[in-house]
Amino acid sequence: MRVTVKLFATFREGRFKVEEKDLPDSSRVIDVLLPLNITPEEVAICLVNGRDVNEQHVLNDGDTIALFPPVGGG
Repeated sequence: MRVTVKLFATFREGRFKVEEKDLPDSSRVIDVLLPLNITPEEVAICLVNGRDVNEQHVLNDGDTIALFPPVGGG
């Protein structure tokens, strides 16, 4: 299956903004995170098709995953 992965803020550093990934059927969000060296604890918000999910969410062909780290500022 093919999914679209969107990274935001510091997750983009040394990676990408948007990329399509080919994954085996029944892959989960965690299967996207680990090859990117992102742990579930580092993810503040994970959206699949605009809905908040956790790292165990099972993905479907055509899904869009958006990953946001905690955002700081002042």
